[in-house]
Amino acid sequence: MSGSGTKEARRDAGKPSSALALTMSKEATAKPEEQPGDVAAEKSAHSAKKETPFNDSDWRIRVDAWAGLFVRIGLVVGAIFSVYQYLAQREEQRVAQTMRMVELWDQGDYQKAQQAVRARLTGLNEKYANLLGQSPSPTEQSIYRQRIGIQAMTADGGTQPLADFAADFDRIVYFLNRLSFCVDGGLCSRKMADAYFRDYAVSFWSYFSGYVGKQRKTGAATYALPIEKYVNEEEPSSLFGL
Repeated sequence: MSGSGTKEARRDAGKPSSALALTMSKEATAKPEEQPGDVAAEKSAHSAKKETPFNDSDWRIRVDAWAGLFVRIGLVVGAIFSVYQYLAQREEQRVAQTMRMVELWDQGDYQKAQQAVRARLTGLNEKYANLLGQSPSPTEQSIYRQRIGIQAMTADGGTQPLADFAADFDRIVYFLNRLSFCVDGGLCSRKMADAYFRDYAVSFWSYFSGYVGKQRKTGAATYALPIEKYVNEEEPSSLFGL
């Protein structure tokens, strides 16, 4: 009996108890979502989503967050509109200043100077018309006009006394220099200035650039430099097309 009892006790000791076996079976067959680590991760992700003020459970926090966002958007839009309005006002001021230059150009002294230059160049072109061929190249036309301009600044350049013509010529140079300063300094509208004065300035420069070059070599290094800059400078692009 004692031997048989001892063997049964040994067999019982080698087997797990029914309660322990049941616990191990439940842990082995537990669903993934019921694992402790997964539950903690879900809780952490859920709490992380709540940290955003825009989806907070408290409606007052959500209202404050959205209100702050709308205020920032309004400030940005207002700043852009203010910049546009400022640029538009500046352009209006430039247009007004350009119109004042137009009014000055139409006054008696400048009209007289324009007529004097036109008459002198017309007479010289008629006098030397045979120097140009039937189809002159752009280079030949440029050289011809520069020679006409140089001839115009001599006593034999026309019927008007040279001193009187030189005074009219200087008046034109002064005006075009002033126009260039106005445009370059942003005080005049380039579009308006080009519409009113560019053709005349380009034509004037094509005739008298040779004479200007001679004057610069004699010591007047910056003579009529603003005119040259205005004639050769392209219109820059501007913000909002202004």
